[in-house]
Amino acid sequence: MVPILLVLLLAVVLFSVGFAVKILWWIALAVLVLWLLGFVARGTTAGGGRGRWYRW
Repeated sequence: MVPILLVLLLAVVLFSVGFAVKILWWIALAVLVLWLLGFVARGTTAGGGRGRWYRW
């Protein structure tokens, strides 16, 4: 009985990890899209004269 419970527990844990990794991939994709939109929207006019896309 214990080995069956351990296998079921392992299956649940692996399923949860796979689901979490999938969610993290979607979050990473959304952040990348937002970053690219910010990069394009900022253009070359930010920061005065020449303008830079970074804030250093």
